[in-house]
Amino acid sequence: MEWTGARYADKPTVEVHTWIAAPPGRVWALASDVELMPRMSAELRSVEWLDGRTGPALGARFIGRSKHESLGEWATTSHIVEYEPPRTIAWAVEDPLNPTAIWRFTLEPQDGGTLLREWMQMGPARSGLSFAIDRMPDKEQKIVFVRMREFETGMTGTLEAIKKLAEGTSAASEASL
Repeated sequence: MEWTGARYADKPTVEVHTWIAAPPGRVWALASDVELMPRMSAELRSVEWLDGRTGPALGARFIGRSKHESLGEWATTSHIVEYEPPRTIAWAVEDPLNPTAIWRFTLEPQDGGTLLREWMQMGPARSGLSFAIDRMPDKEQKIVFVRMREFETGMTGTLEAIKKLAEGTSAASEASL
């Protein structure tokens, strides 16, 4: 990720992608399984569906519990705002009309496999990062940049884990997740 000088109000985004030697249906089963995500993330600790749901659907909600060395522990409620199997799943964090973040996976068939993209947007609503910016407004651009790099690193790791699982490269890889 290159320095952009973005501020929180700019709604900065990050996108990572990978090609996976597996059909979209297999990749979709992993990318759309938000309960699997804590096993692939250094920050997300758990996910719990709300309202009696057991999986994703348009309008479904889940609680995600996270932990970060500098930001502490927190829980957020996310709302599935896009759900088009086996192509797109996206969720808005907190208020779907004014989210603190939006996360999206998109899949497309490519060269006998699947191109998987993960994208996220910070804001526009205030988030936990806003408190750090409030304390050090002169460092806002650096705070945003560092956080976006953290997201990029985490997202790259998530896609690598999905790739290993989808390609079935080794049972040992699955066991380590």
